Amino acid sequence: MSIKSNFHHTLRASYLGYITQAVVNSLTPLLFLTFQKTYHISLNQIAFLVTINFGTQLMVDFFAAKFVDRIGYRICIVGAHLFAGTGLIGLSILPDLLSHPYTGLVLSVSCYAIGGGLIEVMLSPIVQACPVSQKSSAMCFLHSFNCWGQVLVVLISTLFFSIAGIEHWSWIVRMWACIPLLNALYFSAVPLRTLAEEERGASIREMCPMKLFWIFMLLMLCSGGAEQAMSQWASAFAEMGLHVSKTAGDLAGPCMFALLMGTSRIFYAKYSEKINLQNIFWEAAYYAYSVIFLHHFRPFLFCHC
Repeated sequence: MSIKSNFHHTLRASYLGYITQAVVNSLTPLLFLTFQKTYHISLNQIAFLVTINFGTQLMVDFFAAKFVDRIGYRICIVGAHLFAGTGLIGLSILPDLLSHPYTGLVLSVSCYAIGGGLIEVMLSPIVQACPVSQKSSAMCFLHSFNCWGQVLVVLISTLFFSIAGIEHWSWIVRMWACIPLLNALYFSAVPLRTLAEEERGASIREMCPMKLFWIFMLLMLCSGGAEQAMSQWASAFAEMGLHVSKTAGDLAGPCMFALLMGTSRIFYAKYSEKINLQNIFWEAAYYAYSVIFLHHFRPFLFCHC
């Protein structure tokens, strides 16, 4: 069966798309302190790069619902990967090319954030529209590739920094840029179906009055904030606050977090038919809040009077 009619290629391209998403969100945080030392920028400016990245992705996610169906899935997903690849290449070139390095960082982050936002909002409906069985498992398996991508980014980048030195960081950025550029070619050939062919989704105006919609919005806000706090700042915190080596900070922080998160998603994808998702949700919430409670009140509970 040719690539143009085999939806397994669509799934593989989507998996690579989430690895691209992981590169976009996980690579730059590994270089925060390097940027600060090399280009003499403040920690506030570094934090603003994170704001630009996710602020741009949120704006793209919001407006994508209005233009994706009009433009077409293929044009948008191929364009998303081109934006991501171009932004990563710009990250390795523009700070040294422009008179103000921070301007180059902002332009590069803004460019790959556009691609990341489109990838985030499009991969789920692309996979959901694929004619495959057990779509719940397929979706969970898809999202696990964001975690495996983070693990790969941290492990390979850390290995590169250890061998070549952190001063040659621009080369590893260019290497990671090859993934979205090559996946753009892959997505230009694989078959695509749209959800419009499967079923009509509810509009934003129809969902706003629903209480369940706002509950899920709150859950996504909290879980997304926790995930990004770990992936964006764990490396810098470990190196600056705990005074450990960059290698140890990267492996013990974002890498371990992504590894455990990916493992849980693979576990659910494999046993989804035997698992009560509602029970799993409440158990996860219970353990999460237990950890938070113990973290904040441990000095009072275990103090020696």
